[in-house]
Amino acid sequence: MEMIENAEYVTIGELVRLTGVRYSTLKFYTEEGMLKFEQAEENLTRRYRRSETLERIHVIKKLKEDGLSIPQIKKEIESI
Repeated sequence: MEMIENAEYVTIGELVRLTGVRYSTLKFYTEEGMLKFEQAEENLTRRYRRSETLERIHVIKKLKEDGLSIPQIKKEIESI
């Protein structure tokens, strides 16, 4: 786990372990353009910048707790 916590890039599975957010939820956020990723060419694995993605997930969770809908959250995080 320490290695994941210090890595520059992480996979979606590693994000699940770091955040406790379900895989399907993170996949949905990715498909909606709410989480940015880079595509690894050799095996097409999506890699996320750990620190900025964790921050963005935290913001999304906070906005959800505040009662915002997905379209409202998308609009809010566009400026981040």
